[in-house]
Amino acid sequence: MIIGVPKEIKNKENRVAITPIGVRKLVQSKHIVFVERNAGIGSGLRDAEYKEAGAKILRNAKAVYSKAEMIVKIKELISSEFDLVKPEQTIFTYLHLAASETLTMFLLNKKTTGVAYETIETEDHKLPLLEPMSQVAGKMSIQVGAHYLEKTNQGRGVLLGGTDTVKPAKVVVIGSGIAGSNAANIARGMGADVTVLDVDDKKIKHINAKKDKLFRAKKSTKETIASEPKEADLVIGAVLIPGAKAPKLVTRQMIKNMKLGSVIVDIAIDQGGCFETSKPTSHEHPIYIVDGVIHYCVTNMPGAVARTSTLAITNVTLPYIRKLANKGIKKAIQSDENLARGINTYDGKLTYKPVAEALNLNYIPLTNILK
Repeated sequence: MIIGVPKEIKNKENRVAITPIGVRKLVQSKHIVFVERNAGIGSGLRDAEYKEAGAKILRNAKAVYSKAEMIVKIKELISSEFDLVKPEQTIFTYLHLAASETLTMFLLNKKTTGVAYETIETEDHKLPLLEPMSQVAGKMSIQVGAHYLEKTNQGRGVLLGGTDTVKPAKVVVIGSGIAGSNAANIARGMGADVTVLDVDDKKIKHINAKKDKLFRAKKSTKETIASEPKEADLVIGAVLIPGAKAPKLVTRQMIKNMKLGSVIVDIAIDQGGCFETSKPTSHEHPIYIVDGVIHYCVTNMPGAVARTSTLAITNVTLPYIRKLANKGIKKAIQSDENLARGINTYDGKLTYKPVAEALNLNYIPLTNILK
């Protein structure tokens, strides 16, 4: 198969979809890999390393798209990339279609096979291609939250860990999945007073079994979602419904009730965000203020730690890239149910139900099409 790896062009996105080691493994399997010039430079990966691994370096994205059967990316396509996509090409990347009807309709009209990292799911409901970036985003959320709590960054002037005579900051984490649990653990490690809200009784019991007076979990209800952020210095939104649009759990009125100079970090912004006041931001302009509350809603948080993120994501995507290349798209998804769950669009049909429900579009099961 001919595989193309373009340079990411989303604002301050420094990750790349494949490493030279990954290229070497694909080339050893007789595949052809085209990499756009300087695609890996933001992650400290030079063109010379890709060439040595067997990749062919092309001068621009147009050349990469024109030659490739499958495009492997990190972030979803943005409008300036639409004209580059060939009919019936395969795009393998984070798609986040539930938050973008424009991209969804483009893929359907182009009859693109859209394979989404975030919806590849195992039988035990794990999301192996989402987990590494959820870990990164969860850990980063506390770093950036602490940064914007500083008075010099328009925050309340609060130190997460407090001092011997001053109470630590109060951190509320909504959701205790991969991102939320990583956020909570980092916050507690920095000495903060942490409350986790979740609907899963087992997770709540597990956290409370630690018997840490400054680390607790409560049932996520309308009442606790209204009351806990009100007392918080930092609120992390880490709600995830795989492939679906994030529910707006924290209302505008709840934001109004928060402390002036407090901070919210919406990790769920890729899927539309879980705060009513959330809107996508970039690393160039990461924050805005609503009712005195600082909002950090960067849609590609892991791009700031590109080296770590690129190595982490390519460790888990490479086996799927190899399977798609070795077997071809149709045989690969017929032989691997986990991979098949990653197919969001196929032959002009929307094949992932949560996206169809979020956008009120017609859903056709992939099995019906493959028959």
